[in-house]
This record gives sequence, C-alpha cells and structure tokens, in this order.
Amino acid sequence: MTPAEQAAIAYLQRPQAIRDRTHQLFELCQADQLEHFACDLSKLDKVANYVVDTTQQLYPDFDVPFHSRWRHFGSRLAPTLVPTTQETIEGAIAKSQLDLAIISVLLDAGAGSQWQYQDFATDQILSRSEGLAVASLRAFERGFFSTDSQRLHQVDAVGLQSLTAADLAQAFQVSETNPLVGLGGRLTLLHQLGAALTAQPERFGANPARPGNLLDYLIRHYGQTLDAGSLLTEVLQSFSSIWPGRIALADTNLGDVWPHPAFPDQGPGSTLVPFHKLSQWLTYSLVEPLTAAGITVTNLDALTGLAEYRNGGLCVDLGLLVPKHPEVTRQTHLPGSTVVVEWRALTVVMLDKIGARVRQLLDKASDELPLIKVLEGGTWAAGRRIAQQRRSTGAPPIAIQSDGTVF
Repeated sequence: MTPAEQAAIAYLQRPQAIRDRTHQLFELCQADQLEHFACDLSKLDKVANYVVDTTQQLYPDFDVPFHSRWRHFGSRLAPTLVPTTQETIEGAIAKSQLDLAIISVLLDAGAGSQWQYQDFATDQILSRSEGLAVASLRAFERGFFSTDSQRLHQVDAVGLQSLTAADLAQAFQVSETNPLVGLGGRLTLLHQLGAALTAQPERFGANPARPGNLLDYLIRHYGQTLDAGSLLTEVLQSFSSIWPGRIALADTNLGDVWPHPAFPDQGPGSTLVPFHKLSQWLTYSLVEPLTAAGITVTNLDALTGLAEYRNGGLCVDLGLLVPKHPEVTRQTHLPGSTVVVEWRALTVVMLDKIGARVRQLLDKASDELPLIKVLEGGTWAAGRRIAQQRRSTGAPPIAIQSDGTVF
C-alpha cells in the first residue's frame, strides 16, 4: 500500500469525506452540471414543515429519541437481554445488545414491497424495516446465530458461517409467495461477517469470536469517551471486508462507496463518493448500548444523514430534488448507477439543510435536536408517510435493484 492509497482509505472512512464529496456534487447541481437531478431550494420550507408536522404526530412533546435500530424493537426487547453467563450483568447485557444491534442492522437492507413477517408473539404482521428488525430479534432470541446452547443471546462466528439459505429463509418466513429481496446477498453478508470476526481476534476475541466483544476493544482504546466519527471509522475498519462486490483500494474493501463521472481521476480514491449508509445506521444504533455500558459517545452531528430511499424519497416527493428526465422515475437503477449516486449525495446535503431549518422552526439548538433525532422524528418517518400518500404500495419514487446489502 502506497502512502497515497493509505491516506485515501483513511479519508474515505471518515464522515467528513461523506460531507465533502456530497457537497461537491451539490455545487455541480447548483451549476446545473449534473445529468440526472436539479435542486429546488425554494421547497426547503415545505419539506421542513412536513417533517415538523410528522414529528409532532409521533412525538407531540418533541422529546424525540435517537434514530436507531432500537426503535424498531420497541417493547419486545426486554426479555431478550437477560444475562445467561457469570459475567457482570452490565457487561453481559451490553455485549448481547451489541451482538443484536450489529446483526440486525446488517440484515436491514431493503426487503422489497412484497415481503411480510408474522410475529406470532404479538400476532402482528410487519413489513420492510420493522419486519426485518423483529425477524432478526426473534431469531436472536432463539439462539439462531449462536453455537452455545447455554448462551442463546449471542452471535458468534461459527454460528454465522454455518447458516444455510434454507435456515435464513425459514427465520425470515421466506417463500415463493413471500419473497425477500436479496436473500442470497444477506446470507453472503453473514458468512463474511463470521470470517471477519475470526480474522480480527484483537477486536472480536476468540472462543467465541463475537461482535459484542467490540465493547472490550473500544474501552481499551478509548476509555469512557468516544467521538462518533471515530466510532464510525472503527465500524468501517471492523466490517469493511464483509461487503460483496464493492470497490477496493489496495485490497481494502471500501464498502458503500461509489464512483461518479464528474470527479476527475487525481489520485487514489479521488473519483469516489462515500455514503456508508448501513455502517452509519449501525453506528447510530451502537450509541445506546455503549452509553448503557458507561461509554459517552460525543459529537453525534459528525455523522451524516442516511443516504437511503426514505430520506431521499421525501426530497423527491416534495420537490426539493427534481429529476431532470423521466427515466429517473420510470426505470429501475443499480446502486452504483450515476442516478442513484447523485440522488443519495444530494439527499445527504439536503438532510443537513432540513435539520437546520427544522431546528429553526422549533427554536431548538443543535444539542437539543441533533441530526440523529431529526432523522427519527423526522425525515425517515416523513419519507415513508409521503410515499404512502403518493403510491399505494408505499414504495419510494425511484426504484433500486437491491442485492440486500446496500439499503
């Protein structure tokens, strides 16, 4: 690895790179130099007011929790995390929480509009992200990811690598009439997660290697205070090898990072736009268990908004982002297509602007209503709400051909 490659990898694994590169595309958009999108900032107030209205419906006192996987588990969570070992209660619960958050987020890429999950414990039928969350929770409770019958509430490397497509299909109630988008991609992700855990004993321990052991690593290296940007970098370094079919630099898998033709090749990584959607969603979802374990996560606004179809759909459906030709909404696009890269990049920039305007409308400071709460209150819920109003399926305005590992 050359020094230039090493510097490029380190840069692309920081949240500042996401803002830098997405703002560069936004500047091109403002100059009408993007192929697929324009931006109508006159619609910003409309979007911000819609987000405030959505937030008020969900959280009338505007006491908004963090945007994280834990919101999807809700009241179902409590029985899951009773410790079953001789470890301290706090350590056992924190590691189980980390195991659950990591596995559930990595299985959270879009499910498609046809798949549903029946939660027999509550007699509910769930879909999309909530369905994936509860399906992963119920599997976790049963010890689906564990090879230790005395420690059901854990995820370990051997358990992950021994899973088959039939196992995963059964856990997620997949059938010919209930298809889950990207089932094979999800299985590959779990197998490669198992390999990553085994290959990094300094991060994930051994006998067993498990995601929750990341807690010990973080405490050793950071003590009781951890910057959110550093946490994202640690997440990326820990799990970069698991993402299939991604761009690599000096044999380092970069993850959710994609090229855009507007960027000239000026050296390693110079043409690339990082998003790290699932990795940032995971980072957001680690804040609460780490806090419960005594680690203070600071500087949450270092992280960006999530470049996914609910946030992006909100911006398109309310006219803040304007497709420049009909094929944007008529065709299905690959995640690495220029259409999707532009859409996601502009969404990241718009989320910062929406967050600032929402705080202005509510007279809230950034520490009172950080972006992680604006997303929850918020833009994600508003994106789903407007999608249901505009389309009977609730699908986003732009269709993506997902492999189950990006969104």
